[in-house]
Amino acid sequence: MPLQNRVTPFGELGTDSARGLLFGNRGGRFHDPVTRTLRTRRWASKQWICCVLAFKGRHREVWRTGYTELFFLDEVTALAAGHRPCCECRRVAARAYQAATASGLSLAEIDARLHIERLDGRAKRLHRAQARALPSAAMIVIGAEPFAIRGETMLPWSSGGYGPPQPLAAGMVDVLTPPLTLAALRGGYAPLWHPTAPPLR
Repeated sequence: MPLQNRVTPFGELGTDSARGLLFGNRGGRFHDPVTRTLRTRRWASKQWICCVLAFKGRHREVWRTGYTELFFLDEVTALAAGHRPCCECRRVAARAYQAATASGLSLAEIDARLHIERLDGRAKRLHRAQARALPSAAMIVIGAEPFAIRGETMLPWSSGGYGPPQPLAAGMVDVLTPPLTLAALRGGYAPLWHPTAPPLR
């Protein structure tokens, strides 16, 4: 049975056979290792990270006795959901993200700040902003559909990749990417994009 381990930009967990670029976790286990199904919680701690798929030859049996493994289309998706780079398998990226926030916060403090910014109770917290003031790789929602900003355009998101570029929305929009991560993107942090995203022009 497919596991409910694919993360959307809304931070929701669903099932999908498409393979993403990254995996990660939310600080521990919140699945049942016998039935391999989710329990009520959707995180185990405030440390939500995104990791590389392969690291030091480690092999995991997904959703057994360890933490709850999650998978992302790409890092843009992971950041929108409220995750940040792992400091073990992606140390350079984690330190680059931390520096780009220009916040002076430790990674533990960043985790606490992101936890406030990504959640409204158990639901996704949205933030309002001018679309044209947002950095590339920010994700927004129009209607019920997520889009990733790519330069002067926006790309429709799906679990299998991005659709053709569309003109960037005008005016105020609902933003999925937490404000601290927006600061990192403005500060020069360059996340990993899925290959379906067209080159920046």
